[in-house]
Amino acid sequence: MTVITAPEAPARQEPGELEQAFAGRMLQILNDGALAITISLGHRIGLFDVMDRMSPSSSAAIAKRAGLNERYVREWLGAMVVGGLIDYDPARAEYDLPPAHAAFLTRNAYPNNLAVVAQFIPVMGDVEDGIVESFRNGGGLGYECFPRFHDVMAEMSRQTVVSGLFDAILPLVPGLAGRLEAGIDVLDVGCGQGKALNALASAFPNSRFRGIDLCRETVETARAASRELRLSNLHFEQQDAAAMRASGAYDLITCFDSVHDQAQPAVVLGNIRRALRPAGTLLMQDIAASSQLENNIEHPLGPLLYTISLTHCTTVSLAQDGAGLGTCWGREAAEGMLREAGFQNVDVHELPHDMMNYFYVATA
Repeated sequence: MTVITAPEAPARQEPGELEQAFAGRMLQILNDGALAITISLGHRIGLFDVMDRMSPSSSAAIAKRAGLNERYVREWLGAMVVGGLIDYDPARAEYDLPPAHAAFLTRNAYPNNLAVVAQFIPVMGDVEDGIVESFRNGGGLGYECFPRFHDVMAEMSRQTVVSGLFDAILPLVPGLAGRLEAGIDVLDVGCGQGKALNALASAFPNSRFRGIDLCRETVETARAASRELRLSNLHFEQQDAAAMRASGAYDLITCFDSVHDQAQPAVVLGNIRRALRPAGTLLMQDIAASSQLENNIEHPLGPLLYTISLTHCTTVSLAQDGAGLGTCWGREAAEGMLREAGFQNVDVHELPHDMMNYFYVATA
């Protein structure tokens, strides 16, 4: 009788050093991605701010001070403890936010509050299904698909623009503060919820300010804020900057992190150049990156920037049949596009309070 035996299974290979290292990297990514969501939650509901004002406390005491449900607070604290953001004393069942961590996690930490940036992670995850469809079918997702993006960008504006506006950003243009005090005409392209423009109009009542943005809801929010401040030298309007037809109307035009999202960025920059008076200045904030991928490999925020680009900046442009520049269009492309628009002098600055952006000062 013939006996048929099953073939021997191949010997299982133990993972080598490279495989183990990559597995460890993947585990770190999964844990840190989860922490980004819980950090965003903690920021939105104010738990970091509450704990910053408390001595080591129980979950019940923290929940009571914050006015939140204790069971949810306790689970959130668990994630923060195992993630190394919050200290825990098991003998006393007390939690503590170390001051060195609070310096990067609370609203008192502006402009260094990285919890604000963590909000991009759930915002991006919220549109995953739509991005999958865009991979398959082309096109993109319009601004209306991002219910919280404008709110997060407004907080980012407070951190990267408003916090350094008077001490760091305006001084990049020699004599600008004095001219604003005397009275000039200013346009902000892609004004969002108007944080920067409301601050400028409040500080310089003799100057005249106008903000335009493609999105109606952001313009309405900006208008409401200006009404609260009782500003009469400021006007917000819904308008596509690519359709702007002004000529020689402004002494200063600002663009704070808005050009790379445009469907027609070259047209927008050309319109800006035409809208400036002969001695006018463009002050533009945009992402600090290179146009060459290989130069961004060591960028401290590289993965975040490319992912934001994929899930927002590129797709909102492509949704309008636009250029799809993306977040990392880069300094080289930006300088080239500015010169093509007619700006002969382009200076690029980096500021200590804003590791994410370059500041371009362009004149004719």
